[in-house]
Amino acid sequence: MPELVEEQESGQPDFERYLDIARRRHLHFLIPVFLGWLTVWGMSWVLPTKYKSSTLILVEQPTMPENYVAPNVNENLQARLQSITQQILSRTRLLIIIDKLNLYREAAPKVTADDKVDMMRKDITIDTVRNTQNNEITSFRINYSAHDPRIAQEVTSELTGLFINENLKVRQAQSEDTTKFIEKQLEEARASLSEQEAKVRLFQGAHVGALPSQQQSNLQILSGLQVQLQGEQDSLNAAKQQRVYYESLLEQYRNTHSATRTIDGVPTGLPAIEQELSRLRAQLVDLSSRYTDRYPDVLKLKQQIAKTERLRQEIISAPKPAPGDPKAGDLGEPASQSAPALQIQSQLRANQVEITNREHAISALQARISEYQARLNEQPATEQQLAELTRGYEQSKANYDDLLKKKNQSVMATSMEQMQQGERFTMLDPPSLPMKPDFPNRLKFCGIGLVLGLALGLVVVTAFEFFDDRLHAEKDIKAIVPIAIISEIPEIENSLDEQRYRRRVVFGWTMAALVLGSILVGSTVSYLRG
Repeated sequence: MPELVEEQESGQPDFERYLDIARRRHLHFLIPVFLGWLTVWGMSWVLPTKYKSSTLILVEQPTMPENYVAPNVNENLQARLQSITQQILSRTRLLIIIDKLNLYREAAPKVTADDKVDMMRKDITIDTVRNTQNNEITSFRINYSAHDPRIAQEVTSELTGLFINENLKVRQAQSEDTTKFIEKQLEEARASLSEQEAKVRLFQGAHVGALPSQQQSNLQILSGLQVQLQGEQDSLNAAKQQRVYYESLLEQYRNTHSATRTIDGVPTGLPAIEQELSRLRAQLVDLSSRYTDRYPDVLKLKQQIAKTERLRQEIISAPKPAPGDPKAGDLGEPASQSAPALQIQSQLRANQVEITNREHAISALQARISEYQARLNEQPATEQQLAELTRGYEQSKANYDDLLKKKNQSVMATSMEQMQQGERFTMLDPPSLPMKPDFPNRLKFCGIGLVLGLALGLVVVTAFEFFDDRLHAEKDIKAIVPIAIISEIPEIENSLDEQRYRRRVVFGWTMAALVLGSILVGSTVSYLRG
């Protein structure tokens, strides 16, 4: 091994030594190369051939823009494609194709249906094609390998139809299930909304007049009732004063018919009527300045003035009794029951009725005022309770409106899927009829055999050189002998040695040409015949 040491120390390869090894070991190299190549290449012609048929399926996007109709199915194409693949590669689906096309009939009789299904799954490959920009699946390729090219094409066609139809069925089923689910949720939301509406309606019915929306009207009604109460009280006071007047007037008629004033200086008779008439007219002026002519108190006051004026006129026109007339005695006697006295008694009774009515009206107004004041007092608690009910109602209504909108969108999306306007699979390339086998790739086997033969040849040459202890070069001798060589004996060759050497050279080149030619011919055949 001194040459190797010397070569390593020098750092340069010894081409002369390699060339000498090639001259001596070319047969040891060529024969393993040829045998290794021939073995691998021959296996490519012995192994059973398989033909691969493939088709390209394009993932076509929906024709309707999402701004108009949003899909209601799973948009994860990767997950949906995996689900569809699992359904198509199920045992039931594959057994239908196996029985329909009589696949794997060359298999052993003991092969079960499950074994055939496993064999078919191994022969099917699905390759996805993704967009380089967003890594989304734009298409996918279905491949099937079989010993017969036409069988491979038919199976690929069957698988393609299954993928296209299954995608439509899956999308339609998902869309319909989504619509049904939303409709169920919508019904529950409608029931909840109806329940909230009923609660609000019952609450409003139980608190009529005390609702927050009626606060302003309650205040206006309360203010009007207070004004009416004040008017009724004023009218009641006036009626009571008038009753006192009628009673005093009647008493005066009973005491004397001729006196005009009492001992206290209070006017009676005609002066008292004129004084009452003046008071009523002043009261009419005061009411007319505040109310219209159709106001009830104004109308009633006008009637009292008219009655008082008639009474005054009757007193003036009534005949006066002569002095000493026995009929002109006490007014309490029947003779004293003149028309003015009777009229005063009638007006006194009417005045009493008016006072009673005024008192009843005041009681009713006070009760109503108390009722409206109670409503206003209860309004804060009522407002809080109604706000809680209204909040629940608004939440239920918002949920119902949202579900109704989603339901309408889902119905449109389902209709679009039924019309096959959604995302769908379109066969871009029909299943191909393979003309060359996909396995084994004989040209690839040829290259693999050549590489394996070269490696085997190098191993054999290295082994022969390792176990060969002969010296073949001057350098080998110099490496062994420790002293310098003074002279050497030249090699003496005769004609027989020269012929043997030529034959060996010719045989070596012939062998090299044969091996190289065989490899080239085999590669050409592998390329042409696949």
